[in-house]
Amino acid sequence: MFRRLMDRLKGGQIRDLPHHGLYHDLEVNLSVLQDIFNLCFDVKYRRFKLNTEPAREACLIFIENLVEVRSLEEHVMGALTKQVAPCHADWDLMKTVCDSLVETLEISLEEEFEPTVNAILNGSAVLLVDGVNQAVRMNVKQLERRAINESDTETVIRGPRDAFVEVLSVNVTLLRRRLRTPALKLEKLRIGTMTRTDVVVAYLDGVAEPKIVAEVKSRLAKIDIDGVLESAYIEEFMEDVPWSPFPQIDSTERPDKVAAGLLEGQVAVLVDNTPFALLMPVTFFRFLFASEDYYSRAIYATFTRLVRFVALNIALILPATYVSIVTYHQELLPTSLLLSIAAGREPVPFPAFLEAFLMETTFEILREAGIRLPRPVGQATSIVGALVIGNAAVSAGLVSPAMVIVVSLTALASFIIPTPSGAFAIRLLRFPLMFFAAALGFFGVMVALMAILTHLCTLRSFGVPYLSLLSPVHIKGLKDSFVRAPWWMMAKRR
Repeated sequence: MFRRLMDRLKGGQIRDLPHHGLYHDLEVNLSVLQDIFNLCFDVKYRRFKLNTEPAREACLIFIENLVEVRSLEEHVMGALTKQVAPCHADWDLMKTVCDSLVETLEISLEEEFEPTVNAILNGSAVLLVDGVNQAVRMNVKQLERRAINESDTETVIRGPRDAFVEVLSVNVTLLRRRLRTPALKLEKLRIGTMTRTDVVVAYLDGVAEPKIVAEVKSRLAKIDIDGVLESAYIEEFMEDVPWSPFPQIDSTERPDKVAAGLLEGQVAVLVDNTPFALLMPVTFFRFLFASEDYYSRAIYATFTRLVRFVALNIALILPATYVSIVTYHQELLPTSLLLSIAAGREPVPFPAFLEAFLMETTFEILREAGIRLPRPVGQATSIVGALVIGNAAVSAGLVSPAMVIVVSLTALASFIIPTPSGAFAIRLLRFPLMFFAAALGFFGVMVALMAILTHLCTLRSFGVPYLSLLSPVHIKGLKDSFVRAPWWMMAKRR
């Protein structure tokens, strides 16, 4: 109820832009625009006389920090204040004005208020002339961006070091440099009634499935939201099953990964003001792959993938296995190991499930603290904090040494998974698995794993089965699954 009330109040505060055309009278046009941009100190109105025959009043409108002032002074004001040819009609006047501007400027004519206002908000300068019901739009945007640096979330030993930035045009350029073909299609649209964020759908014509491309564009067109500040906003709208712990859309800030995905038939969505691009559709195995797998020899990549698969199983079921064995299935352990674990658990006042739950929760808190703190302090906090708390907990008799080893191995295994969203799904499912293990032992673990497997079999990403390659089985695709075959065996597209 509160959400609906806030939406109603918010909707009442937003005033729609006028949908009618511009007027011939300059003063009327300025009055409308000043009413729209009321209380906006950064919107500038620079009035001057257009040096035509006869002279006419004109006004240049722009947002101060979104335009390149030097370019505006030299290429626009300098050209418009020079003597130009006589004009006998309105259309002749606008043609003369456009011809007098520097050819390197991107110029267009607008006839309605809505596109004129949007042009100003997007960083263009708009020229209004008295007696003319048209506006000249000039692209003099000032692009301030950070340097293209290495990705912080997807580091590699061998491979390209550049990463996407927050400027959409730069990201499109990074993609074009890798795919120099007219088959690369880039379709642009805007999402968000308030932010009007530019979004680009990228795909390779003839490679991507037309049905998937159409479905991506259809889902984007249905998004109705006030603002898009990051690509995650769009990701949640486009997922098939939003409540699933497994991500159905991949996010990355590596241009080479996006280019590789397009070559394999995926569709990419680039969003302005964020370095993270979206790739779709995806499968479960995609989250075990890293870009570096394709930049090293096949035997190295295969070994690394097998290590990741083992780490995936450790991160998912090791705590639940420990709880099951300690609680129900002690006979599975050798006598010497069982006595060692029992001696370590003797001073612990908690059952195995609560012990594991407390340690896993503590480690998640340390992990989150390490992320939120400044980078130099955060790394020291997560490492030293884990050592100090683990040692203190064992000394105080709150947890057993075996539990500390299990939690440490589980944490290290989860760090090996290269995709953060995929690793988070495994971390999340670890807790219900421990609960089932505490309730039913290995039988409960198997029930939980079967439920997860059933969910994975029914999950789809834009119509593609999530367990594709295994369910349904794709023999040729297995060359790039648990193993990575040499490039000469994968010359053809799947």
